[in-house]
Amino acid sequence: MTTYDRLFGSGPRGALIGAVLFVIVYLLEDVIALPVITENDWLRYGLFFVLTLVTLIIIVWSVKSLPVNERGKHLVTTGAFKYFRHPLYAAFISFFNFGFAVLMNNWIYMLWTLMMIPVWHLNIQREESLMMKEFGKEYEDYSHRTGRFFIKLRNLPPETRSK
Repeated sequence: MTTYDRLFGSGPRGALIGAVLFVIVYLLEDVIALPVITENDWLRYGLFFVLTLVTLIIIVWSVKSLPVNERGKHLVTTGAFKYFRHPLYAAFISFFNFGFAVLMNNWIYMLWTLMMIPVWHLNIQREESLMMKEFGKEYEDYSHRTGRFFIKLRNLPPETRSK
């Protein structure tokens, strides 16, 4: 695993692909006349604010769970990594993109948000392959317990599930 792979993983490539797709969707917004999501600006801004806050919390949590200088040196399965294999990416895919789509207030951005899920699943393949080479069976077991970008509720310990 190279130093670049350890520090950045699939992030820059995924961000670039996401930005290109966003520009395409932005250019298509007037061509494909989809309706607005809501007329309620308070709802739009409020949801965007809350989901951006959740994104920032997950980012800080994941960096605290695995400091930059420790990336790729050992497998971390605690903190944010107990719930997501890729919490930084999950923060954007699961929360920020959805909030941003609502803020942009057109269903075409919601389609962009949904498109980003398979794009990131494909993008992450190389990174997960490197992790498998580096950590073997331990990573394989870990990947069965945790979701890439979404929490696997059925695998949560009973005390963390809501009743």
